[in-house]
Amino acid sequence: MTANSSTREATLPLAGKVAAITGASKGIGAATARLLAAQGATIVVGYKHGEERARKLLSELPGDGHIAAHLALEDAASVRRFAAETEAVFGRADILVNSAGFTAPVKHADLDALTDELIDSMLISNVRGPFSVIRAFAPMLRASGAGVVVSVSSISGFTGSGSSIAYCACKAALDTMTLSLARALGPDIRVMCVSPGAVDTDFLPGRDHAALEKIAAATPLKRIVKPEDVADAVFACVMLKASTGGRIVVDGGRFLV
Repeated sequence: MTANSSTREATLPLAGKVAAITGASKGIGAATARLLAAQGATIVVGYKHGEERARKLLSELPGDGHIAAHLALEDAASVRRFAAETEAVFGRADILVNSAGFTAPVKHADLDALTDELIDSMLISNVRGPFSVIRAFAPMLRASGAGVVVSVSSISGFTGSGSSIAYCACKAALDTMTLSLARALGPDIRVMCVSPGAVDTDFLPGRDHAALEKIAAATPLKRIVKPEDVADAVFACVMLKASTGGRIVVDGGRFLV
């Protein structure tokens, strides 16, 4: 590393910070990892099934020292190991991004299709899981002195329109949890969330590019939301030093329609 590159990296806004990102092997999580690394952070790429994707992402991130770590949100021991590995390698965590999540398309009127098992899976992935990761990382984030949690929610949480009733309920719970934790963890830890609409990823099975174009055409901004747009909002949350408990909506204005 040259003196000039060292000076440049030291002036990046997240230089010296460690950011742990769940669900970081693809989609919004991967876009967030790329952006935060470009802003100087060292990244913990959390993955469940996508180890190969996670390793590939590591090779593409700017900077060095990044690691990939396995995380299964439904397994309490896995959550503890994820936090422990972060602490063992870096001795700190300054930023936690909850990007991992799960949904399945179920028509809202088809109550029988929304089984108890599917509801439980969504609750674990979208509510209990993020809470357990926050709980595991809280000591490190508190020790940082400027810790921040950013959870990826959805406009489904406040519009009641989304892939399933259970998903809407889960994201509403995540939004409320953001408010509660912001009160409970301040002033040492800020807690924020971002609420995308339909994003150009493979998160929702069966939603193709044509469907995204149709959704975008009905919004005020008439543009398809990209993972990078959501990553920009996550970075904004990290940088908003006087904000906690807040939400940034990233949907092209879809919630207004």
